[in-house]
Amino acid sequence: MKRILILISGRGSNLQAIVQRCADEAWPARVVAVLSNRPGADGLAFAEQHGITTAVLDHRQFADRETFDAELARLIDSFAPDLVVLAGFMRILTDGFVAHYAGRLLNIHPSLLPAFAGLHTHRRAIEAGCKVAGATVHFVTPTLDHGPIVAQATVPVLADDTPALLSARVLALEHQIYPMAVRWFVDGDLQVSDDGVVRHRRGVSQLFCG
Repeated sequence: MKRILILISGRGSNLQAIVQRCADEAWPARVVAVLSNRPGADGLAFAEQHGITTAVLDHRQFADRETFDAELARLIDSFAPDLVVLAGFMRILTDGFVAHYAGRLLNIHPSLLPAFAGLHTHRRAIEAGCKVAGATVHFVTPTLDHGPIVAQATVPVLADDTPALLSARVLALEHQIYPMAVRWFVDGDLQVSDDGVVRHRRGVSQLFCG
């Protein structure tokens, strides 16, 4: 039984998608805790309603990023997770933290990486004249939004798209591919090769269209 811990900063819609898929598909896993760096994050209430342990570690109470990350790692390790999932966790993590969870730290980013790493991805995709946009699940490495890619999904960019409209369609894709990628990890289907490429044991596709 794999132990999953999820980090959030806000509403936790990807958290909800993962918890629901885990229950619906009877994964050999459970979400053991949901942690947030922001008191009052909406996702905490969802977790509590589903009987999941929650905790808050307010980053504003720490002198620097390194001190916060060290305490966050201590708290995470107290739950002994097999996998740590970033689900809208709005913090840039230190290299030491990332190294501590190497190979078991997943993130989802609302672009087709390596394009548009960082913020304002939907506006940038529209301004660049992209015909497609999407989302990427990847293992986290010290280089921001550049870890080995686990899965991607695409949507067309429409002529009348705004960042908000495009964001909503991409988010719907996130709710599909993030639980899928977490399930692959739970089932032992993912392996990162020495060249930084994720191999799927069952040969499943990494890319699909929404």
